[in-house]
Amino acid sequence: QVQLVESGGGLVQPGGSLRLSCAASGSIFRFNTMGWYRQAPGKQRELVASATSGGSVNYADSVKGRFTISRDNDKNTVYLVMKALKPEDTAVYYCKLDQGVFWGVYWGQGTQVTVSS
Repeated sequence: QVQLVESGGGLVQPGGSLRLSCAASGSIFRFNTMGWYRQAPGKQRELVASATSGGSVNYADSVKGRFTISRDNDKNTVYLVMKALKPEDTAVYYCKLDQGVFWGVYWGQGTQVTVSS
């Protein structure tokens, strides 16, 4: 089994910063993709950023230049540094671990990020 534990959400003013962390434990395959998705009220869940175990990263256009994803493969942890936050970044942020069809896809429980003055 795999567990994903997220932390770092909260309330921040527009223009502020937050760092999210997601630690995976259990049966972790060394080749995987870890990423962050978000879901705002009334909207579909969308990709924010992802990073493969090989070092490739991908960002949604809406966060490019403001968010940075990184990972520590030894700790099976992925981070998301969010800067210049906007009210439209408000959402529940979910961590995802994709290990393929055989090893499975897992989601964290979600952490709320609220950007408001």
